[in-house]
Amino acid sequence: MEKKLKVLLIGSGGREHALAWKLTQSPRLEKLYCAPGNVGISEIAECVDIKVGDIDGLLQFAKKERIDLTVVGPEIPLVGGIVDHFENAGLIIFGPSKAAAQLEGSKVFSKEFMLRCNIPTATFMPFDRIEDARAFLNHAQFPLVIKADGLAAGKGVVLCNALADGLEALDQMMKDKIFAEAGAKVVVEDYLIGEEVSILAFCDGENYLILESAQDHKRIFDDDLGPNTGGMGAYSPAPIVTETLLRKIEARVIEPTVRGMAREGMPFKGILYAGLMITSQGPQVLEYNVRFGDPETQAVLPRLESDLLEVMLASCEGRLNEIQLKWTPKSCVCVVMSSGGYPGKYENGYEINGLNVAADGKNTYVFHAGTKKDGDRVVTAGGRVLGVVSLGDHIKDAIQSVYVAVEKIKFDHMFFRRDIAAKALKKDHIKSANAVGR
Repeated sequence: MEKKLKVLLIGSGGREHALAWKLTQSPRLEKLYCAPGNVGISEIAECVDIKVGDIDGLLQFAKKERIDLTVVGPEIPLVGGIVDHFENAGLIIFGPSKAAAQLEGSKVFSKEFMLRCNIPTATFMPFDRIEDARAFLNHAQFPLVIKADGLAAGKGVVLCNALADGLEALDQMMKDKIFAEAGAKVVVEDYLIGEEVSILAFCDGENYLILESAQDHKRIFDDDLGPNTGGMGAYSPAPIVTETLLRKIEARVIEPTVRGMAREGMPFKGILYAGLMITSQGPQVLEYNVRFGDPETQAVLPRLESDLLEVMLASCEGRLNEIQLKWTPKSCVCVVMSSGGYPGKYENGYEINGLNVAADGKNTYVFHAGTKKDGDRVVTAGGRVLGVVSLGDHIKDAIQSVYVAVEKIKFDHMFFRRDIAAKALKKDHIKSANAVGR
């Protein structure tokens, strides 16, 4: 009989609640700890009060509790080198090394890597001096996109339609330092037109397994209007990702990324996330992440029928070639419920009602993101508060179910988009019409 495993999951958001929920389904799990966790996670795991950036504290805990596998949710500890620390101490940890995590930690690094490996991406120019960047913008054609080089919680990307927008973005990032040192360098790149999709792949340094496709909704308002957020919802699969397109993405993006990282002495282990724009010229990489996306994870993992714990172990041990991923054909939709005012200023501490009636435990789940306990009450404690998720035989069923569940949850000043997965529904109608036409 295979040994049962103690697992430490690092993080506190909706992504980590979804990961915890999936890990608890493994017959090999003995005990799940989460640092620091959240209200939802505390119902299925033991939460420990250690911050995600406290690498020494996390390492000491893992040694003391004899943790068999550590799973890293957010990017900050990965970019900070947590994997190197754990592996140097002889511990097994799921995620990329500090060197490999530069794919997300530095836009300049990732763009120059793509250039070296001939991976399709927008034409770009890196700058570390504001004077040089301003001079470039004065002769540039708009629209352009300006990106902070470092980690900026998904908010360091600005679409600039005119010179004034570009100069303002440069001032905010490089002069006012609204993203601190993350904006010390910037990348200015061409604006790509198309539809965004997210493709994730388990990697073990040499082998990879591509997960089912997803589409995120980054803008705060319906019809993709308003400022960028960490993500207001997602769905899986994305109908735009046909078998033919997926083969192109694998050949042009995933395969050369994994091969290139290994060739440059930074073999990639863990989850590789490629944020892509599907343009008229084919798929182009907008960005890499080096961990599960949020909220894509909440839409993809409910469709995974394989044992997540076994897949993660295989990634750590370099044997993904032995694994085959199994998926339900059902569609899944995740709607994020946020605090009014997010991604700007918002207030916390509002009681959340209806959590127990919204989830049915079969096809509809509620993943906590920004919540905390106040006595017996669950209250809001973040910009993105909850991720409500439903599975359905067809995308329209999943959309209908998820919004029925969303309407059962109430808290003051709550906000959510009402058009999550609408693009998939349109494509479904077009497919059906074409089928009838034939």
